Amino acid sequence: MSDTRIGPQRIVCLTEETTEWLYLLGEQDRIVGISGYTVRPRRARQEKPRVSAFLDGKIDRIVELQPDLVIGFSDMQAALADKLIRAGLAVLVTNQRSVAEIFAALRLVAGLVGRASEAEAWIAACQQRHGEIAAAAAYWPRRPRVYFEEWDEPMISAIRWVSELIGIAGGDDVFPELAAQSLGRDRVIADPLAPVRRAPELIVGSWCGKKFRPERLAARPGWQDVPAVRERELHEIKSCDILQPGPAALTDGLEQLHRRFADWAACQAA
Repeated sequence: MSDTRIGPQRIVCLTEETTEWLYLLGEQDRIVGISGYTVRPRRARQEKPRVSAFLDGKIDRIVELQPDLVIGFSDMQAALADKLIRAGLAVLVTNQRSVAEIFAALRLVAGLVGRASEAEAWIAACQQRHGEIAAAAAYWPRRPRVYFEEWDEPMISAIRWVSELIGIAGGDDVFPELAAQSLGRDRVIADPLAPVRRAPELIVGSWCGKKFRPERLAARPGWQDVPAVRERELHEIKSCDILQPGPAALTDGLEQLHRRFADWAACQAA
């Protein structure tokens, strides 16, 4: 590959969304290391060395790769970023929490590798699809009340971009006030009956890397009369499809939400 390319030539991606984005932009040759949690795209796991978890990484191994940029996500990676900076590396950590901020982060990374025009084309198509989904949901007689559970013990409700995607997909997040909180600890639902009182008609579980167990959720004391439990509207969306603040959430995650909501709306209309 020619050295005339602009921007960083050797990038370590500490989270999956940057890896997926660089592959979508055709700039995967710049990636020299990825997160061990990366599953999108699948080929990345075979092609790139895995050098980090989420909260920590193999500092010596990352340094050996001689990256000219390390890209991470969120304040939760502050300690890892600090170690890498002290090791003499250039580090960029984004902290996107909303759909608009995800688009902005994608634009930022694309600009760094000289792919701004390709990024704008992808974003325009993505936003057009979002508009189509929202328009389709506008014809439904009623929107479902949705409880999205990011973790089970303790219960953690939807982060902001997920809450916004629920709205685009045609549902209403039953904990919108928690979605405004950027940190997981501030979205903990301390009262186990609080979701019951919000009476969600559809529950989506995405237990951040472990399998959602609807039977365990349904067996929680006092949850038997929750409409979603009673009607068996308990669904899983894998965390790699919706809890990564990048292309996956904006596409596959949203599409999965919309399909489940559309099925629910069709049953209500029958």
